[in-house]
Parts: sequence; structure tokens; C-alpha cells
Amino acid sequence: MASYAKDPRCTAMAEALVPLLRRNCPEGAGGFGGSYQVNLDDEEAVGLGGAELIRAAMRKAARQLGWKVNTIGMIGTRHGTVVVVQDVREVPEEHQAVINDAMNDRMRAALHKVWGEQGPAPVQRGSVALMTQEFRAAVATGSA
Repeated sequence: MASYAKDPRCTAMAEALVPLLRRNCPEGAGGFGGSYQVNLDDEEAVGLGGAELIRAAMRKAARQLGWKVNTIGMIGTRHGTVVVVQDVREVPEEHQAVINDAMNDRMRAALHKVWGEQGPAPVQRGSVALMTQEFRAAVATGSA
């Protein structure tokens, strides 16, 4: 597998991603528990350098925040190209309640949608659609 660590496209993308990843951590969790996912059209992902370059940029940005990461990069899914980075560090006890509450909020929002419940959905910070829009804007600004 090719290394993208010194690729200028990877470096520029990682710089644009750092604030997005930081902002996506649960508020009050000390920077723990973050994750980020983008779903792009396959052609769009190729135009940005491919799933592996995007994945490398996410990994590089996450490591700048001190995250220990798991990453996923898949092309040709029913959602197009899917790239994910997740902070898998052990969460200190003082932040555990905040992380658990954030996870419960995400689950409530997902179940609300799956069950087709009436009324407004619970607030869900960092939906994949929003993260994808932010990613597109950040990458476009970074390459301009």
C-alpha cells in the first residue's frame, strides 16, 4: 500500500480536517470520543485523490489531536465512498458520563429515524450528512 504521509494533498486535507474532528468530539469530553465519517460519490472521492488518500488525511488529522484511531475506507458501497475515523483511546473516568450521554443521544436520534416517530428528531450533533458537507467545504477552501 502506498504511503500518503508526505503527499501535499494529504497534508493540506489533514490541516483542513483538524478543526472539524476537534469540533465533532462530544462537548465537555476533553477531546475524547470523536469520530468523523464522510460519504462521497465514488467519482468525487477519486477527484480528491481516492479513498486511501482521504483515509490517510483523516488519520493524520486525528493523530494531531492525540487520537488513537481506527479508520475505514470503502468504495462502491450503496452510499458511494465511505471514509471513517474514530478515536478509540480509553476514556478517562471523569469524561465517561459525557461520552455515554453523547452515545445515548446518537442512539435516540437513530432510533427516532428508524422507527419513523412523529415530531422533531432529537438533536443529533454531527450527522454524516453534515460532516460530509463540512468536509466538502473545508477541502474546497483548502485547495483554493
